Amino acid sequence: MRFIGITGGIGAGKSVVMNYLKEHTNSEVVLADDLAKELMSPGHELNEAMRETFSKMEFEEPLFESDGSIRKEAFAKYILSDDELRATLNQMVHPAVKKEVLRRVEKHRKEKDIDYFFLEAALLIEDGYKKLCDELWYIYVTKENRRTRLKENRGYDDKRIDDAFRVQLEEYEFLDACCVTIDNNGSKEDTYEQLERVLSLRKPRNV
Repeated sequence: MRFIGITGGIGAGKSVVMNYLKEHTNSEVVLADDLAKELMSPGHELNEAMRETFSKMEFEEPLFESDGSIRKEAFAKYILSDDELRATLNQMVHPAVKKEVLRRVEKHRKEKDIDYFFLEAALLIEDGYKKLCDELWYIYVTKENRRTRLKENRGYDDKRIDDAFRVQLEEYEFLDACCVTIDNNGSKEDTYEQLERVLSLRKPRNV
């Protein structure tokens, strides 16, 4: 099994790549954001840690429902909009996600039941996954095309796009960390052809 991390800037179309890999390979495909949401739900250690941490702080309205689930509007208002509190949250979320990813990878390697384990995360490089993955892939789209797509597909304005670009790595940093670059500037068919070529050169490992 190969453990492959996939990353790229906002608006690069990573979901197109992940959906194709999910449908055309014997693999587990994990999106870090989706896994984080799962681990933040009631019944998980992360949810308990969040409630313990934030219950010690005073807010005008509760952050959690009686069953422990997050009250999204309140959470966005008090936690996600505050840089310090958001950093506190990330310090809990990122390690929890990494722990679960590595648990799943180890399980699959023992059971030898899949050929690939794909992990998509915007902060893959920043979170140190280069040392954990067999290799990293970069989904490349020019800033101009990403800006256009974000406006058309998500309704973002220029300020929101500029703010998002500002906190992400520069192109040369992605290229330096990743051994494979998938050019997603063209059609989906072009991207799929590239993926097939890359996969043909990366046969599953026995361990």
